[in-house]
Amino acid sequence: MILSFLLIFLITGGGLALTYLYEKEDSLIARLAAGNVIGAAIFGLIGFLLASFFGLSATTVLIALAITLAPLTLFVRKDFQKQFQANLNKAKGKLDGANLKKILRFGYYVFFFVLFWLFFERAMIETPQGIFTGGSNNLGDLPFHLGAIFSFTDGNNFPPQNPSFANAKFTYPFMADFLTACFMKLGANVRDAMFLQNVFFAFSLLVLLERFVFKLTNNRLAAKIAPVLLFFSGGLGFVWFAKDYWQSGQSFFDFIWKIPYDYTLRDDKFRWGNSMIVLFLTQRSLLLGMPLTLIALGKLWEIFNAKTQRREDAKEEFLMEEMEERKSPFLLFSFSPFLVGIIAGMLPLIHLHSLVVLFVLSTFLFILKPEKWREWISFGAGVCVIAIPELIWALSGSATKTSEFIAFHFGWDAGETNIFWFWFKNTGFFIPIIILGIFLTQRLGRDEETKRQRDEEKKIEPSLRPTVSLSLFYIPFIFLFIVSNTMKLAPWEWDNIKVLIYWFVGSLPFVALALAWIYNQNNVLKSVAIGILILLTAAGAIDVWRTVSKQINFQVFENDAVRISASIKQKTAPNALFLNAPTYNTAVVLSGRRSLMRYLGHLSSHGIDYAEREKDLEKIYKGEPTAEILMKKYDIEYVLISPEEQAYFGQKNIKINEEFFQKFPVIGEAGAFRIYKIK
Repeated sequence: MILSFLLIFLITGGGLALTYLYEKEDSLIARLAAGNVIGAAIFGLIGFLLASFFGLSATTVLIALAITLAPLTLFVRKDFQKQFQANLNKAKGKLDGANLKKILRFGYYVFFFVLFWLFFERAMIETPQGIFTGGSNNLGDLPFHLGAIFSFTDGNNFPPQNPSFANAKFTYPFMADFLTACFMKLGANVRDAMFLQNVFFAFSLLVLLERFVFKLTNNRLAAKIAPVLLFFSGGLGFVWFAKDYWQSGQSFFDFIWKIPYDYTLRDDKFRWGNSMIVLFLTQRSLLLGMPLTLIALGKLWEIFNAKTQRREDAKEEFLMEEMEERKSPFLLFSFSPFLVGIIAGMLPLIHLHSLVVLFVLSTFLFILKPEKWREWISFGAGVCVIAIPELIWALSGSATKTSEFIAFHFGWDAGETNIFWFWFKNTGFFIPIIILGIFLTQRLGRDEETKRQRDEEKKIEPSLRPTVSLSLFYIPFIFLFIVSNTMKLAPWEWDNIKVLIYWFVGSLPFVALALAWIYNQNNVLKSVAIGILILLTAAGAIDVWRTVSKQINFQVFENDAVRISASIKQKTAPNALFLNAPTYNTAVVLSGRRSLMRYLGHLSSHGIDYAEREKDLEKIYKGEPTAEILMKKYDIEYVLISPEEQAYFGQKNIKINEEFFQKFPVIGEAGAFRIYKIK
């Protein structure tokens, strides 16, 4: 674990140095948070390029690390040293002279760090009985990520093939898993690397979301409230929780240690799952992609809101200032938006939905404020430099059918439920408070505009308060919500949540501002604001508590599966092709070897047509006359027969013809797990 800590520290240092190029005024903690995700993105991209040509090894990883650390040379310049020293002094000043306000501020970060630590350590649990997960929705996602990681470390998967669907390009955004593989090549344990990366990505998200909301609202209390709303998101599930508790006949403390199920994602009752439970624990790509997207959104807001602030682009980053002095032809570009665009351009291999969201947002903002064309073009150019080559690479030769991703579908995942009741049940009072927040923004913005005009006449520096521009900035987020409720943006409609979560994030400034405004009115309304916050987060807090308190222990791989995977690594080539049942937890996952096909749920959600392979796979396991011909057709080298195969085909009333496979040599065996060598 120490090695993973050290690597994260070094990567963060390289990314932190780059923040001084696009953000002149920021706190040290915000720079560290941004540096963590920027450094990780750069390290991953460079490492992937090197591995694609020279293979993944300790040498290529160290070279990638050295290049990631190169921006630290910026601190040779005295102006950078002064800025960093100013950040450091300000950070020290916040810790000096402890008082209640400083203790609460420090405690806020400590609380979330401890929460993330306890929460993400439940993602993967290694025991003598096998590998378990403590996440209620992580049963299928954990082996998917492990399969990607081990395909890089043990399967020599370059250029990447889909380990779950052999001989097809691996187009799922895999960069978070590739980062874990890089750590492992330097000696880190897979669980430790995933765990620490998740913790620090989540903490970076916390800080960057707080910073983003503060930029938009200029309200520190609102900025503190927003992450609470995100990480404990939920709806009216607490009502069902109270009902279940009442009917259980148990004491409250007994019941909360044996909560029967989640209260934000449950069959057809609740579909807006808590973000920690259904997104950040299961979809590691979003955990890295969202903080990067928030960096870009913060810069887009600065551009969009520039005319309402006293400091406009006259205070461009120092590199831009120097170019202006020399009358550089690059004046058509604005440097800091271009650099942030480059950062955002790395999203295709990190989290493609985040890039799509940024495309929609920047298009709307360009239409709403075309006079800032230089900045919009600069940002777009930066994105294109990196994103277009990545997209061309990812989309060429992909087995994914893009036609499966777009279709009309009303109501997202509401089914037969009334759409208004569906959203109220799933998000509670969140949407009504958005409306209140928009109203307050408009009112405070108009008041601020009047006050600004008076202050300018008196030559007084204007105070910072929400502006009318904030409501306009929200328009593209509303568009995302409408589109996600009228169209299917993925083969599985529930996956629209990958876009809807950004509507939620874009709404947080309004909800947090409304709660902060209510809280600051008087003592009575303080209690009202706290009560509303509790209602908005109670269901999510229940689900998070259920995970943190270790109430969930799902076995993903039994011990024999772990043992047989070790045998596979020893006795087969890294690029060997296996036939196994299309389940999420086949032992082949842990070996890093390719499978003809794995979990059908993952394949369908990625838009892959697997029907023909599924039929052929069944024919082979049944030992039909065409079985050997089919194995030659797909170039199958090994066949796995285990309890997973028996259970899968048993559910379909198909009997595995073990006599057919007995003519092939057994090269590995562990308990009921057997590997037959076909070639």
